[in-house]
Amino acid sequence: MAKLNALCDNLGSRPGKKRVGRGMGSGKGKTAGRGHKGQKARSGTSGVRTFEGGQTPIYRRLNKIGFFNIFRKNFAEINIGKIEKAIEEKKLVADKVIDVAALQTARLINRAEGGLKVLGEGKLTKALKIEAVKWTKSAEEAIKKAGGSIAAPAKKEPKAKAEKPAAKKVVKKKAVKK
Repeated sequence: MAKLNALCDNLGSRPGKKRVGRGMGSGKGKTAGRGHKGQKARSGTSGVRTFEGGQTPIYRRLNKIGFFNIFRKNFAEINIGKIEKAIEEKKLVADKVIDVAALQTARLINRAEGGLKVLGEGKLTKALKIEAVKWTKSAEEAIKKAGGSIAAPAKKEPKAKAEKPAAKKVVKKKAVKK
């Protein structure tokens, strides 16, 4: 019977690492399979992946296209139909304000760095109070038709910075010549 401490691969199934640079008789001595001189013969270099033998590389020959906006805001989007379904499943309460925090506790959205955007797909039958940064016209019409309201969240005022005390003026004494 096999023992867990005695399990191992069959002999020869994992060949050992080729020992290079161990003398002329080993078959991989002297230059150890690296050829003669040059950058690739030296240790500690891997070369540039995009190097194409000195010709202008493809990434420089092709034109630059596209744009990536680093200031883009990522909104958490949700349809009104999904909100209606969550209320029916008792994940959300229709009487309370539905905002980012309420949707996160109901696990309907994950992250909302840029805020919440309400989309108008689906039907809405209950009057809801929704706080969102953005919304579509169709979503606004459906919410108002059901007797609810949608508004942007109140902005939090930043804390006032403590004023630094005025710096003391240093008066330099003039050197007197004798």
